[in-house]
Amino acid sequence: MKALKPLLISGREVLPLIEGGKGISVSNGESSGAWAAAGGVGTFSGVNADSYDANGNFIPQTYKGKTRRERHEELIAYAIKGGIAQAQKAYDISNGLGRIHINILWEMAAAERILQGILESAKGLINGVTCGAGMPYKIAEIAAHYNIHYYPIVSSARAFRVLWLRAYHKFRGWLGGVVYEDPWLAGGHNGLSNSEDPKNPEDPYPRVAALRAMMREWGLDDVPIIMAGGVWWVSEWDHWLDNPEIGPIAFQFGTRPLLTQESPISNAWKKRLLTLQEGDVYLNKFSPTGFYSSAVRNPFLQELHERSERQIAYALEPVGEHTETFQIGAVGKPVYLTPGDIVHAKGWIAEGFTRPMRTPDSTLVFETPEHAQQILADQIACMGCLSACQFSNWSQNEAGTTGRKPDPRSFCIQKTLQNISHDGDVESQLMFAGHNAYRFASDPWYANGFVPTVKQLVERIQTGF
Repeated sequence: MKALKPLLISGREVLPLIEGGKGISVSNGESSGAWAAAGGVGTFSGVNADSYDANGNFIPQTYKGKTRRERHEELIAYAIKGGIAQAQKAYDISNGLGRIHINILWEMAAAERILQGILESAKGLINGVTCGAGMPYKIAEIAAHYNIHYYPIVSSARAFRVLWLRAYHKFRGWLGGVVYEDPWLAGGHNGLSNSEDPKNPEDPYPRVAALRAMMREWGLDDVPIIMAGGVWWVSEWDHWLDNPEIGPIAFQFGTRPLLTQESPISNAWKKRLLTLQEGDVYLNKFSPTGFYSSAVRNPFLQELHERSERQIAYALEPVGEHTETFQIGAVGKPVYLTPGDIVHAKGWIAEGFTRPMRTPDSTLVFETPEHAQQILADQIACMGCLSACQFSNWSQNEAGTTGRKPDPRSFCIQKTLQNISHDGDVESQLMFAGHNAYRFASDPWYANGFVPTVKQLVERIQTGF
């Protein structure tokens, strides 16, 4: 393998190895600080990061507000306090080496307020900000205001073109790099467009080459592209190094840092990673964001899949084939089903799925009374963690709603990600991972349950493996 050459990232020459940010306490100050101390770029998540009391004890995020708007403000306060705490921890652990970045999801609630609140109180601790999950036009202006570099996350050259022409060309000096995140292989939320087939992955090389060609049109020849998603052994990307068509390239690792001693995830989660088989991570569209996401196939996702399978269309009046009367709700209000669907409905009810729940798409999904009650409770307890949520119908607009019915086919993403981060339950919670996570089980380096330190992992990656 060709030798990895240092790159200028956020004002300093560092290894072209970047820790990918993973939200809700999964990439924290300890892991990112250790990655920076090893000579790379550590990235902690600014998405509802953990905060601590005066004795260093974790502060659980509990909400007392009676309204969504009040709980939303509590969430913002938690997020800012947690982001500052993680920035300080990362800075202290890094020993002045490497670089420290913060990762923000643009579609999280109050992204601008939270990022500005963290950067205002963490001046000198953070060197760059990565941002994806949406079209973060304003991230360049915010980064420039605080004299740090920005790293938009895109999944196509077309997306970067829109961002550049609309906003980024005004702040070109602070563009530290462009993260190309493979929409088929990366973990967490993915940037698949409506024109791309989730079942037909494309080779990243021509897509990244197209991105570089576009960047050259605007004189961005020396701005690094950061390849994210599907990176395991750098030796498998040897043809990307010193390649004039690709230009300066760095590699981002999101999944491999999960299995390190500094990683804050539970031992149960780490052990589960060592047992994954190819295909255990798959793309799904259950997220309340509306984006596709990649997560581990487990009972949590299986229940969501089965819930959506127990779904039929209804009409409010007899029309076409919808001729069969079906009573729903406490007062038995009638809706109309097709003859075939009423057979399905009666079958599900006989199996114990006695609670039909309306969706925004004029369909009914059938659930047990217990699950239906939990779904409603989670929707009511919404604290507005997203800019717009399909599950609860929250929106951060003035009305506080998307204007659509809450969608029982989704879930409270804040609740499940907080639970898996802090409780160690990996079966009944959402577990994000990249599609190469199965390689933990086949990579001989992890034999017999070996869990490296971050320093050992970075040193290993430099060998190409």
